[in-house]
Amino acid sequence: MSGKDPSRIARLVERVFPRMPDFYSLIDEQCDLTVETMGEFVKYMQTGDPACADKVREFEKRGDVLKARNNEILDRAFATPMDREDIFRAIVSIDQIINYAKTSVREMEVLELRPDKYMLEMAMLLQEGALALQQGFRKLSVNPAAAEVDAQAARKAERRIEKVYRRALGDLFDIERITRPSGTPAEDAINAAMVKIIEIFKHREIYRHLSNGGDRLAHAGDNLHDIVVKIA
Repeated sequence: MSGKDPSRIARLVERVFPRMPDFYSLIDEQCDLTVETMGEFVKYMQTGDPACADKVREFEKRGDVLKARNNEILDRAFATPMDREDIFRAIVSIDQIINYAKTSVREMEVLELRPDKYMLEMAMLLQEGALALQQGFRKLSVNPAAAEVDAQAARKAERRIEKVYRRALGDLFDIERITRPSGTPAEDAINAAMVKIIEIFKHREIYRHLSNGGDRLAHAGDNLHDIVVKIA
C-alpha cells in the first residue's frame, strides 16, 4: 500500500515549523501566582502571622520556577504571538512583584518589626494592582484593547503606593511627635530617643521595599500597555 505515513509528515512539519507556545497562558499562570502571593502578603500585614510569611516565601520560590520555565520556553520558541522583548519584560516584572513581597517580609523578621497601618495599606494596593494585571493579561488573547484599562489601574496603584510612602515617612520624621516630653529623667529620655530613631530607620526600610514593589507593579503595567498598543 502506497502513500506516506501521516504521522511522519506531521512530525516533519512540527520540526520545520514548531508549534507556537501559548505565552498568554504561561504569563496568566504567573499573574495568578502573584495574586495568590499578595493575598498572603496582605494577611501577614494584617496579623504578623509567621505562617503567612512562610507562605509568601513558598510562593516566591514557585515564582522563580515559573519565571525560569517561561524564559526557557521563550528562548526555544520559533515564533511568538507578540514581541519577544515584551514577553521577556512581562515575565520578569511580574516575578519581581513577588520578590519584593518576600524581601519585605524577610526584612521585617530580621528587624523584628510588627506590621503597621502604612505597611498594610501599601500591601493592599499591591494586591489591587496585581489583580488589575491578572485581569489585563487575561484579556490579551481575546480582546487586547480592553486590557488598557487594567494597565492603567496597575500604574495607578503604584502612584497611590508612592503617596502612602510619603505619608508614612512624614509621620516617621514628625519632630514634634519624636521629641514630645515623656516625664522621664534626662538619661532615660536620651535612651528613649535613640530607640525611636532606630525604629524610624527600621520602618523606613520596609516602607522603601514596599514602594519599590510598587515600582515593579508600574513596570508590569507599562509592559502590558506596550503589548496592547502593538497587538490591539
